[in-house]
Amino acid sequence: MYEYLSGTISELAPTHAVLDVGGVGYFLQISLQTYSEIEHSDRVKLFVHYVVREDAQLLYGFASKAERELFRHLISVSGVGGNTARMILSTYSPRELQGIIAIENAVLLKNVKGLGLK
Repeated sequence: MYEYLSGTISELAPTHAVLDVGGVGYFLQISLQTYSEIEHSDRVKLFVHYVVREDAQLLYGFASKAERELFRHLISVSGVGGNTARMILSTYSPRELQGIIAIENAVLLKNVKGLGLK
């Protein structure tokens, strides 16, 4: 539904950003990778993944389309939700994660907080 949001960072933490877009503040959950890329910026463009659940509406923000696409692939896996996918992307860059998946190295994925061999 939403492709990206472009605006001024009004609040930034390693787990989230509040983006002021035309006077409206959007709360976006972000990975550490995205945080690292935008932490010294005033204005940013974040690619968005929008989730509507029965109990919440969530926005996830990504500094690149590649990171967003990996996030979407991760949440398509049974048992992997938005927060787990965000933790995986906080631990590994998109390039590193693609390599881990390509060689099927499940052991490296155990380094992600909250993930086991399952």
